[in-house]
Amino acid sequence: MEKLITLDHISKYFDVGHKQTLVAVNDISFDIYDGETLGIVGESGCGKSTLGRVVMGIYQPTKGKIYYRGKEVNVKSTKARYEYSKKAQIIFQDPYASLDPRMTVGSIISEGMEIHHMYDKKKRQQRVYELLETVGLNREHANRFPHEFSGGQRQRIGIARALAIDPEFIVCDEPVSALDVSIQSQIINLLKDLQNKMHLTYMFIAHDLNVVKYISNRIAVMYLGNLMELAESDELYAHTLHPYSQALIAAVPVPDPKKEAHKETKLLPGDVPSPINPKPGCPFANRCPYVKDICREKSPTLTEVRPHHYVSCHMVKKEI
Repeated sequence: MEKLITLDHISKYFDVGHKQTLVAVNDISFDIYDGETLGIVGESGCGKSTLGRVVMGIYQPTKGKIYYRGKEVNVKSTKARYEYSKKAQIIFQDPYASLDPRMTVGSIISEGMEIHHMYDKKKRQQRVYELLETVGLNREHANRFPHEFSGGQRQRIGIARALAIDPEFIVCDEPVSALDVSIQSQIINLLKDLQNKMHLTYMFIAHDLNVVKYISNRIAVMYLGNLMELAESDELYAHTLHPYSQALIAAVPVPDPKKEAHKETKLLPGDVPSPINPKPGCPFANRCPYVKDICREKSPTLTEVRPHHYVSCHMVKKEI
């Protein structure tokens, strides 16, 4: 498959004052291929959403470069970000906060088309109607305001807005975490259908591993701003190698009560350390059951240990 997005040693730091630096994303490199869904998972605060905003150009990376179809994206340039936004869009986590309550649904969806000077007014209106029907709403909804809709309907509006300028790549930033469980599957299936019809590429951010496994072709596991493991979805679940990934997957509930009662869990000791001025070595060292001296002294590098399966761990040996 052709590479659509390439992240080359991306880091994002925030100055929090008193000569302290919060490391939100630390030296992450990977490719996103044309037409695939790359899932990003990890605990709350691990840097998933920050990474998504860096990929979108909302945040400028502190270090590293972003490439789109092999061409570097100059996120410091307003013009370059403007051009990039035609190709890349984002669906936000909170459908209540991400829609302007003073704008009608039609205005919300058509705003991107107006900014990019797409179509005349009549064609934009027709496009709004088409998008509303595409996401499972009615054209009559165009004249209503966001507060008149349920959470699931608002997220459909957010999806329609993202699709309005015909992007190739969409960052889905926990798009179902704020929705009822009964609605989550509808939105996930809608995203899959749209991907098949429009040949979209997704970066799907979530902390629910069942959701990520269902929708993703590959999964990247993050911890404290670092990429710990990256593999195809089935491979990651069948041969989980990093101790942190093993603990995450072991914590996923099993729908069979008998199996759940006898399931082996991997409780991690301690708490997630502060991302402010992190210590040298592996970021997972203080919670890892297999920690050695080298783990506290030297940061591991992401290494291919099985075919197309990458792990950042000193203790995992190559199988290829």
